[in-house]
Amino acid sequence: MENVFSNLSRMIEQVGKDKGIDRDLIIDAVKQGMLVAARKVYGTYRDIEASYNEDTGEVELFQFNEVVSDDVFEDEEIEIKLDDARELDPDAQLHDSIGIKLDTSDLGRIAAQTAKQIIMQKVRDAERDIIFNEFESRKGEIASGIIRRIERGTIVVDLGRTESIIPYREQIPGEHFKPGDRIQGHLLDVRQTTRGPQIVMSRAHADYMVKLFEIEVPEIYDGIVQIMAAAREPGQRAKIAVDSKDSAVDAVGACVGMKGSRVQNVVQELKGEKIDIVEWDEDITRFACNALAPAEISRVFLDEANKEMEIVVPDSQLSLAIGKRGVNVRLAAKLTGWKIDIMSEANASARTAESIFNLMLMPSMTDTMAQSIFQSGFGSFQSLADASVEDIMQIPGYSETEQAEALIQEAKDLLQKFIDEGTEIPKAPVIETAPNVGSDAKSQADQMLKAQMAELAVSEASGDGEATAEEPLNAEAAEAGEPAATAEGSPAEDTVAAAASEGDSPVVESATEEKAEAPAVEATDDNVKTDDEEKTED
Repeated sequence: MENVFSNLSRMIEQVGKDKGIDRDLIIDAVKQGMLVAARKVYGTYRDIEASYNEDTGEVELFQFNEVVSDDVFEDEEIEIKLDDARELDPDAQLHDSIGIKLDTSDLGRIAAQTAKQIIMQKVRDAERDIIFNEFESRKGEIASGIIRRIERGTIVVDLGRTESIIPYREQIPGEHFKPGDRIQGHLLDVRQTTRGPQIVMSRAHADYMVKLFEIEVPEIYDGIVQIMAAAREPGQRAKIAVDSKDSAVDAVGACVGMKGSRVQNVVQELKGEKIDIVEWDEDITRFACNALAPAEISRVFLDEANKEMEIVVPDSQLSLAIGKRGVNVRLAAKLTGWKIDIMSEANASARTAESIFNLMLMPSMTDTMAQSIFQSGFGSFQSLADASVEDIMQIPGYSETEQAEALIQEAKDLLQKFIDEGTEIPKAPVIETAPNVGSDAKSQADQMLKAQMAELAVSEASGDGEATAEEPLNAEAAEAGEPAATAEGSPAEDTVAAAASEGDSPVVESATEEKAEAPAVEATDDNVKTDDEEKTED
């Protein structure tokens, strides 16, 4: 036992320096180990305490006995007679506790090994607490280390004093690492387990991207530019919303950097993940429009109570607003914190027409009133029947209680009528519209001209044979007193002439005149030309 606790003061100082543990914690661990060893030898029945002597650098054990009179003395292990107590302490009184020093050399080798194990366990626990507290305070920061091994997709990283893990779900899809590679990540969570602190790192979390921008953009680190929100689809795309406290500093430009240098550094660290940097706005409507960039927005309908919005975009912008596999609208919803529904203008117009038609089923309803009710959020008379008077009074023109109650009652009567008759509620007729082949009259005329030019080429290729065949027919018509048919009255020529008048195409006009003035010749193999030859000559 003397070998274990000899030079104790020097050992305490050395362990505290190597492990970074406070000296008092090590002393408490030594005292706890001595107590366990003493109780193992003397039993738990005795009242034994341990104390560290700073002067001698030793841990001393004391057994405390209660001072009792001679007539009540029973157990010498826990009691001491008054006369014996006064030999140790002249001031001893009845019911006092007198400490008697025990000889630590009597503890033996087994007790010493037990004490050593307890001391080592206490030192390890203290070291674990220090590591846990250190990384707990660093939670949310970026840490880097060396990959030691990969276990079932989970990366184990050596951080120096301890190890951390990067679960498979916290890795960027498509990344590949091997042991020995240096890797960095975001300190996501620190947990205290029976085996020590467990540190979880993440490379897929949105905060990891935010911290990277804080490193790359000095304005963010200084607090001039703030990242108000961030959303990621790891490995695919990300969005951040930034705002500037200084009107002279462009928040988006500061994050992009000169020729995109700053944002490119972040993109490279995220393995090519595309990042959209948008401007944050207090107005949720403008913020949503910015978040859906680069898509153009036509209209936005808000439901502030449920934090939902419907966004109408042009038909040509629908796929751009939704994004590949819906990634753009998902990121915009995460960025704004609202539920977002994307709708094309065609679908929005059809829904509006259906709602107006439904509201017009009410006998007293006019088109203006139906438009006002629809814009207030009521898309059918059924919703009016279920609404409260307070909600109806928010509609322009129904601010009076009597008006609101009358509108609700009328809607309920109409609904009950359809229920009693057992008929379905009529729906607006579907109007099929022709596909939009051009954005203006000129583009439509150009397409018509192209089609008619192809027909003219075919007709000119076989025009000689038709002319020979038509001569006797014209002669017979002349004998019968009927006028001969000409190309001027053909429907195709009328269409071409109309298209040419809109598009002002001189090419079609010259082709028509040549066809009218062409003499009738006999169709032979030499003068009958193919479409390709005719087009080549033209």
